[in-house]
Amino acid sequence: MKDKVIVITGASAGIGAALAEEVVRRGGNVVLAARREPELAALAGKLGDAAHPVVTNVTLRADLERLRERAIARFGHVDVWVNNAGRGISRLPSELTDDDIDDMVTINLKSVVYGIQAVLPHFKERQRGQIITVSSGLARLPFAAIRSAYSASKAAVNLLMASLRGELRADYPDIWATTVMPGVVATEFGSSALHGGMDSRKIPGAQPVGEVATVIADVIEKPVAECYTRPQMREVVARYYSAEDVAPLEAQMALPLPKP
Repeated sequence: MKDKVIVITGASAGIGAALAEEVVRRGGNVVLAARREPELAALAGKLGDAAHPVVTNVTLRADLERLRERAIARFGHVDVWVNNAGRGISRLPSELTDDDIDDMVTINLKSVVYGIQAVLPHFKERQRGQIITVSSGLARLPFAAIRSAYSASKAAVNLLMASLRGELRADYPDIWATTVMPGVVATEFGSSALHGGMDSRKIPGAQPVGEVATVIADVIEKPVAECYTRPQMREVVARYYSAEDVAPLEAQMALPLPKP
Protein backbone atom coordinates (compact mmCIF):
# COMPACT_ATOMS: atom_id res chain seq x y z
CA MET A 1 0.00 0.00 0.00
CA LYS A 2 2.87 2.40 0.70
CA ASP A 3 2.92 5.32 -1.76
CA LYS A 4 0.09 3.87 -3.87
CA VAL A 5 -2.39 6.36 -5.27
CA ILE A 6 -6.02 5.42 -4.64
CA VAL A 7 -8.95 7.33 -6.15
CA ILE A 8 -12.13 6.91 -4.09
CA THR A 9 -15.56 8.12 -5.18
CA GLY A 10 -18.23 8.73 -2.57
CA ALA A 11 -15.43 9.69 -0.21
CA SER A 12 -17.16 12.35 1.87
CA ALA A 13 -18.69 9.87 4.34
CA GLY A 14 -19.38 6.24 5.08
CA ILE A 15 -17.31 3.51 3.45
CA GLY A 16 -15.42 5.95 1.22
CA ALA A 17 -14.25 8.16 4.07
CA ALA A 18 -13.32 5.18 6.25
CA LEU A 19 -11.37 3.62 3.37
CA ALA A 20 -9.48 6.87 2.79
CA GLU A 21 -8.42 6.92 6.43
CA GLU A 22 -7.32 3.28 6.28
CA VAL A 23 -5.33 3.80 3.06
CA VAL A 24 -3.47 6.77 4.53
CA ARG A 25 -2.87 4.84 7.74
CA ARG A 26 -1.18 2.15 5.65
CA GLY A 27 1.02 4.66 3.86
CA GLY A 28 -0.95 5.32 0.69
CA ASN A 29 -2.21 8.50 -0.97
CA VAL A 30 -5.87 9.20 -1.69
CA VAL A 31 -7.81 11.32 -4.14
CA LEU A 32 -11.15 12.05 -2.51
CA ALA A 33 -14.14 12.47 -4.81
CA ALA A 34 -17.69 13.45 -3.86
CA ARG A 35 -20.21 16.23 -4.40
CA ARG A 36 -20.08 17.68 -0.87
CA GLU A 37 -17.17 20.11 -0.80
CA PRO A 38 -17.21 20.98 2.95
CA GLU A 39 -17.07 17.31 3.97
CA LEU A 40 -14.32 16.56 1.45
CA ALA A 41 -12.27 19.52 2.65
CA ALA A 42 -12.66 18.47 6.27
CA LEU A 43 -11.53 14.91 5.55
CA ALA A 44 -8.61 16.08 3.42
CA GLY A 45 -7.55 18.46 6.21
CA LYS A 46 -7.62 15.56 8.66
CA LEU A 47 -5.53 13.32 6.37
CA GLY A 48 -2.95 15.94 5.37
CA ASP A 49 -0.72 15.97 2.30
CA ALA A 50 -1.58 12.36 1.46
CA ALA A 51 -5.12 13.43 0.50
CA HIS A 52 -6.32 15.50 -2.45
CA PRO A 53 -10.03 16.47 -2.61
CA VAL A 54 -11.82 16.84 -5.95
CA VAL A 55 -15.49 17.83 -6.01
CA THR A 56 -17.07 15.32 -8.38
CA ASN A 57 -20.51 14.32 -9.60
CA VAL A 58 -20.16 10.66 -10.58
CA THR A 59 -23.24 10.81 -12.80
CA LEU A 60 -21.32 13.05 -15.20
CA ARG A 61 -18.75 11.36 -17.43
CA ALA A 62 -16.78 14.59 -17.82
CA ASP A 63 -16.41 14.91 -14.05
CA LEU A 64 -14.82 11.46 -13.78
CA GLU A 65 -12.46 12.22 -16.63
CA ARG A 66 -11.51 15.44 -14.85
CA LEU A 67 -11.05 13.46 -11.64
CA ARG A 68 -8.55 11.19 -13.38
CA GLU A 69 -6.62 14.18 -14.71
CA ARG A 70 -6.56 15.90 -11.31
CA ALA A 71 -5.29 12.70 -9.67
CA ILE A 72 -2.48 12.31 -12.20
CA ALA A 73 -1.58 15.99 -11.96
CA ARG A 74 -1.31 15.75 -8.17
CA PHE A 75 0.40 12.37 -7.74
CA GLY A 76 1.77 11.49 -11.19
CA HIS A 77 -0.32 8.35 -11.72
CA VAL A 78 -3.20 6.26 -10.35
CA ASP A 79 -2.76 2.74 -8.95
CA VAL A 80 -6.30 1.94 -7.82
CA TRP A 81 -9.69 3.39 -8.69
CA VAL A 82 -12.54 2.67 -6.25
CA ASN A 83 -16.08 3.07 -7.58
CA ASN A 84 -17.77 3.50 -4.22
CA ALA A 85 -20.40 6.20 -4.77
CA GLY A 86 -23.97 4.94 -4.85
CA ARG A 87 -27.46 5.35 -3.44
CA GLY A 88 -30.24 3.09 -2.20
CA ILE A 89 -33.97 3.21 -2.71
CA SER A 90 -36.95 2.40 -0.48
CA ARG A 91 -39.65 1.30 -2.88
CA LEU A 92 -41.28 -2.04 -3.70
CA PRO A 93 -41.23 -3.34 -7.30
CA SER A 94 -44.93 -2.56 -7.79
CA GLU A 95 -44.31 1.06 -6.76
CA LEU A 96 -41.31 1.88 -8.97
CA THR A 97 -41.54 4.83 -11.34
CA ASP A 98 -39.51 5.55 -14.44
CA ASP A 99 -37.59 8.18 -12.49
CA ASP A 100 -36.78 5.66 -9.74
CA ILE A 101 -35.28 3.24 -12.22
CA ASP A 102 -33.42 5.96 -14.10
CA ASP A 103 -31.91 7.27 -10.86
CA MET A 104 -30.72 3.83 -9.74
CA VAL A 105 -29.20 3.01 -13.12
CA THR A 106 -27.52 6.40 -13.43
CA ILE A 107 -26.12 6.58 -9.89
CA ASN A 108 -25.21 2.94 -9.34
CA LEU A 109 -24.44 1.55 -12.79
CA LYS A 110 -23.60 4.29 -15.27
CA SER A 111 -21.24 5.93 -12.76
CA VAL A 112 -19.28 2.66 -12.63
CA VAL A 113 -19.10 2.54 -16.43
CA TYR A 114 -17.86 6.14 -16.46
CA GLY A 115 -15.22 5.35 -13.83
CA ILE A 116 -13.99 2.27 -15.66
CA GLN A 117 -13.75 4.08 -18.95
CA ALA A 118 -12.06 7.11 -17.38
CA VAL A 119 -9.18 5.20 -15.76
CA LEU A 120 -8.77 2.13 -17.98
CA PRO A 121 -6.67 3.82 -20.72
CA HIS A 122 -4.26 5.00 -18.01
CA PHE A 123 -4.01 1.49 -16.57
CA LYS A 124 -3.51 -0.04 -20.02
CA GLU A 125 -0.70 2.41 -20.70
CA ARG A 126 0.95 1.41 -17.42
CA GLN A 127 0.11 -2.29 -17.94
CA ARG A 128 -1.19 -2.53 -14.38
CA GLY A 129 -3.81 -1.18 -11.98
CA GLN A 130 -6.92 -2.15 -10.09
CA ILE A 131 -10.55 -1.12 -10.45
CA ILE A 132 -12.58 -1.86 -7.34
CA THR A 133 -16.35 -1.48 -7.37
CA VAL A 134 -18.39 -1.54 -4.19
CA SER A 135 -21.51 -3.54 -4.99
CA SER A 136 -23.83 -5.14 -2.41
CA GLY A 137 -24.80 -8.49 -1.00
CA LEU A 138 -28.29 -7.63 -2.29
CA ALA A 139 -26.90 -8.13 -5.79
CA ARG A 140 -26.76 -11.83 -4.92
CA LEU A 141 -29.42 -12.21 -2.22
CA PRO A 142 -32.81 -10.61 -3.01
CA PHE A 143 -34.02 -10.53 0.56
CA ALA A 144 -35.05 -6.86 0.77
CA ALA A 145 -37.96 -6.20 -1.59
CA ILE A 146 -37.92 -2.55 -0.53
CA ARG A 147 -34.50 -2.22 -2.19
CA SER A 148 -35.85 -3.57 -5.51
CA ALA A 149 -34.25 -1.28 -8.12
CA TYR A 150 -31.11 -0.83 -6.01
CA SER A 151 -30.58 -4.60 -5.88
CA ALA A 152 -31.19 -4.84 -9.62
CA SER A 153 -28.68 -2.10 -10.38
CA LYS A 154 -26.06 -3.78 -8.19
CA ALA A 155 -26.68 -7.14 -9.88
CA ALA A 156 -25.94 -5.38 -13.15
CA VAL A 157 -22.74 -3.97 -11.60
CA ASN A 158 -21.59 -7.48 -10.67
CA LEU A 159 -21.98 -8.72 -14.23
CA LEU A 160 -20.36 -5.58 -15.62
CA MET A 161 -17.29 -6.21 -13.45
CA ALA A 162 -17.20 -9.90 -14.38
CA SER A 163 -17.37 -8.90 -18.04
CA LEU A 164 -14.51 -6.44 -17.49
CA ARG A 165 -12.40 -9.27 -16.09
CA GLY A 166 -13.18 -11.24 -19.23
CA GLU A 167 -12.09 -8.34 -21.41
CA LEU A 168 -8.80 -7.83 -19.58
CA ARG A 169 -7.80 -11.41 -18.81
CA ALA A 170 -5.73 -12.26 -21.87
CA ASP A 171 -3.97 -9.00 -22.71
CA TYR A 172 -3.86 -7.19 -19.36
CA PRO A 173 -3.43 -9.81 -16.62
CA ASP A 174 -2.03 -7.23 -14.20
CA ILE A 175 -5.11 -5.02 -14.32
CA TRP A 176 -7.46 -6.31 -11.64
CA ALA A 177 -11.23 -5.81 -11.57
CA THR A 178 -12.51 -6.45 -8.04
CA THR A 179 -16.11 -6.49 -6.84
CA VAL A 180 -16.73 -5.96 -3.11
CA MET A 181 -20.08 -6.98 -1.63
CA PRO A 182 -20.98 -5.60 1.82
CA GLY A 183 -24.14 -6.41 3.70
CA VAL A 184 -25.80 -3.93 6.04
CA VAL A 185 -23.18 -1.36 7.03
CA ALA A 186 -23.50 1.21 9.81
CA THR A 187 -23.60 4.30 7.58
CA GLU A 188 -26.12 6.91 6.39
CA PHE A 189 -27.12 4.59 3.53
CA GLY A 190 -30.64 3.80 4.77
CA SER A 191 -31.66 7.30 5.75
CA SER A 192 -30.13 8.73 2.56
CA ALA A 193 -31.99 6.30 0.30
CA LEU A 194 -34.34 7.64 -2.34
CA HIS A 195 -37.75 8.02 -0.63
CA GLY A 196 -36.11 7.80 2.79
CA GLY A 197 -35.66 4.86 5.10
CA MET A 198 -34.33 3.58 8.40
CA ASP A 199 -30.89 4.76 9.48
CA SER A 200 -28.61 1.79 8.78
CA ARG A 201 -26.58 2.68 11.87
CA LYS A 202 -29.56 1.66 14.01
CA ILE A 203 -30.02 -1.78 12.44
CA PRO A 204 -28.93 -4.57 14.81
CA GLY A 205 -25.85 -6.36 13.55
CA ALA A 206 -24.90 -3.68 11.02
CA GLN A 207 -21.23 -4.07 10.15
CA PRO A 208 -18.95 -1.29 11.45
CA VAL A 209 -17.75 0.83 8.57
CA GLY A 210 -14.13 0.38 9.67
CA GLU A 211 -14.40 -3.37 9.10
CA VAL A 212 -15.56 -2.81 5.54
CA ALA A 213 -12.71 -0.36 4.93
CA THR A 214 -10.23 -2.94 6.21
CA VAL A 215 -11.57 -5.58 3.82
CA ILE A 216 -11.24 -3.23 0.85
CA ALA A 217 -7.73 -2.15 1.88
CA ASP A 218 -6.78 -5.81 2.18
CA VAL A 219 -7.91 -6.55 -1.40
CA ILE A 220 -5.85 -3.59 -2.58
CA GLU A 221 -2.81 -5.20 -0.99
CA LYS A 222 -3.79 -8.69 -2.18
CA PRO A 223 -6.19 -8.42 -5.14
CA VAL A 224 -9.00 -10.91 -5.74
CA ALA A 225 -11.87 -10.94 -8.24
CA GLU A 226 -14.71 -10.81 -5.71
CA CYS A 227 -15.08 -10.64 -1.96
CA TYR A 228 -17.77 -10.36 0.68
CA THR A 229 -17.09 -8.13 3.66
CA ARG A 230 -18.38 -10.85 5.98
CA PRO A 231 -17.58 -14.53 5.33
CA GLN A 232 -21.04 -15.61 6.47
CA MET A 233 -22.52 -13.96 3.39
CA ARG A 234 -20.51 -16.22 1.10
CA GLU A 235 -22.00 -19.23 2.86
CA VAL A 236 -25.56 -17.91 2.50
CA VAL A 237 -24.97 -17.15 -1.20
CA ALA A 238 -23.68 -20.67 -1.76
CA ARG A 239 -26.77 -22.15 -0.09
CA TYR A 240 -29.09 -19.89 -2.06
CA TYR A 241 -27.67 -20.72 -5.49
CA SER A 242 -27.34 -24.43 -4.81
CA ALA A 243 -30.93 -24.78 -3.55
CA GLU A 244 -33.32 -26.79 -5.68
CA ASP A 245 -35.97 -24.19 -4.90
CA VAL A 246 -34.95 -20.78 -3.55
CA ALA A 247 -38.47 -19.83 -2.42
CA PRO A 248 -38.19 -21.30 1.11
CA LEU A 249 -34.88 -19.49 1.67
CA GLU A 250 -36.36 -16.22 0.45
CA ALA A 251 -39.31 -16.61 2.79
CA GLN A 252 -37.05 -17.46 5.72
CA MET A 253 -34.57 -14.62 5.27
CA ALA A 254 -36.64 -11.83 3.74
CA LEU A 255 -36.92 -8.58 5.63
CA PRO A 256 -40.48 -7.65 6.67
CA LEU A 257 -42.39 -5.58 4.16
CA PRO A 258 -43.16 -2.00 5.21
CA LYS A 259 -46.63 -1.49 6.64
CA PRO A 260 -48.99 0.72 4.58
